Amino acid sequence: MTASKQELDELALTEAEYATIVERLGREPNALELGLFGSLWSEHCGYKHSKPLLRMLPGDSPRVMVGLGKENAGVVDIGDGFAIVMKIESHNHPSAIEPYQGAATGIGGIVRVIFTMGARP
Repeated sequence: MTASKQELDELALTEAEYATIVERLGREPNALELGLFGSLWSEHCGYKHSKPLLRMLPGDSPRVMVGLGKENAGVVDIGDGFAIVMKIESHNHPSAIEPYQGAATGIGGIVRVIFTMGARP
């Protein structure tokens, strides 16, 4: 199966990513495999667009309590026994269809991660 540009666009895969898939498999992917790569290499699962940008942020500082890649959220000491916990949520569905429910899903993920790290408001 040779994928068309439209099929790749629907899966948010680039032509370069498709070439990588073909190279890794040693053949053209079937429809199921292509769908799996599209999902696994998506922003939601792999942070393919934001990860390079996040890597540009400084990660070493005496104030960084939990740095890049250590947990699902970062923690920065702001003094006087306080810290800021930051989390980016990748849920983008159903935001486009149901903005309020989509936002609630995203916020729920952020709150879950921050609380399970032991942070409290």
